Amino acid sequence: MSASSLAGRLGLSLKSAARIGEATGVVAGTGVGWLLGRRPPAPALLRQTFERLGATYIKLGQFIASSPSIFPRDYVEEFQLCLDRTPPVPWRIMRKRLREDLGEDPSRLFAWVDSEPLASASIAQVHAARLPNGDEVVLKIQKPGVERIVATDLGMLALAARLTELVNPAASHASVAAIVDEIRTSMLEECDFRKEAENLRDFRDFLVRTGNDEAVAPRVYPEHSTRRVLTMERLYGAPLTDLEALRQLTPDPEGALLTALNTWFASLMDCRQFHADLHAGNLLVLEDGRVGFIDFGIVGRIRESTWKALFSLADSVPRADWVATAEALATMGATRDAVDTRALADDLAVLAGRLDSMDAAPPADGGEDRELNRLLMDLVAAGRRHGIRFPREFTLLVKQFLYFDRYVRLLSPDLDLMGDPRLSALPSHG
Repeated sequence: MSASSLAGRLGLSLKSAARIGEATGVVAGTGVGWLLGRRPPAPALLRQTFERLGATYIKLGQFIASSPSIFPRDYVEEFQLCLDRTPPVPWRIMRKRLREDLGEDPSRLFAWVDSEPLASASIAQVHAARLPNGDEVVLKIQKPGVERIVATDLGMLALAARLTELVNPAASHASVAAIVDEIRTSMLEECDFRKEAENLRDFRDFLVRTGNDEAVAPRVYPEHSTRRVLTMERLYGAPLTDLEALRQLTPDPEGALLTALNTWFASLMDCRQFHADLHAGNLLVLEDGRVGFIDFGIVGRIRESTWKALFSLADSVPRADWVATAEALATMGATRDAVDTRALADDLAVLAGRLDSMDAAPPADGGEDRELNRLLMDLVAAGRRHGIRFPREFTLLVKQFLYFDRYVRLLSPDLDLMGDPRLSALPSHG
């Protein structure tokens, strides 16, 4: 049977069939390597295979890395190493994508576009540009073929998950298909840049609605944006971890930190979603002293049960009342009827001591702070030991609090993250 007739019978395009063949080849290569003696630990082997499989699986790896409430610790820890840096697509190809999506040659729409990308990741690459009116912008351009590859891969993963649950009923208790569906929804949204544009507009509207002129998010240029191209205002600034650069931009780094904290805390209450990736590169002090929030590709949404727990946590954590903290955490999804909150409180006190002893400085290599991730995974593990499975949005929230804790200890060591009266947007102060 020819490739075209087989593809037709399966309802696949030739390109999709070719993608399935490509992925099968990568997996087969991993198997051959195993037979030849290349046998790293299973988590490392899976990560290396995912990186060879490309965009979908790299994003899946990042989902695993940010979901300690769902996946085993050794896999979460290994996938912290999953790299989303790929060789750039030549400018002539990206220029063609711009022309196709925007309907005109880039030379007619932009006064200048840098052919060398600022960054190149699995789904898109980013180019600096300037509009005819002089506005400095960045162009986030989806790489050709990515959407088809992601849709094909996710379709096969969804089918595999459902087959797994049919063959192995125990897998349905682990909600394998539901997890794949959540990943599918998240990744398809990430491939649609209109979603990120909407997240940016929502955040900017929130700033206007709350009268906040000390923070900013990039303006979207809708006339130069599509599902596969996002044109945004370019913000220039320094991350909160670069003390030398900060002091050149503002005489009051602590004030900038307070602005960032109050803005983000307020967004939890007054915005439809919260920024869920506040590492130092996405939170800048700008040249005019304002705080810039960038990259809204990853956002979270808070359920009512999580909200109730957050209010309780905002009250109990500043008092180091670990029993009350444990009771608040237990409301988020206990997997059995009774939770020994006193035993959980003892574990939380140990974790709090570890947090106090962590180094505030960023890692020397500029990479992810592994100790921060280990602390988050230990919190999740403590919950599991006591019968609690945290929802993913809670682990995303905690991760942002841990980022902020680092910035506080670096810029304002005496500031109480959960109890300082200058943090007016905290739930306990609202």
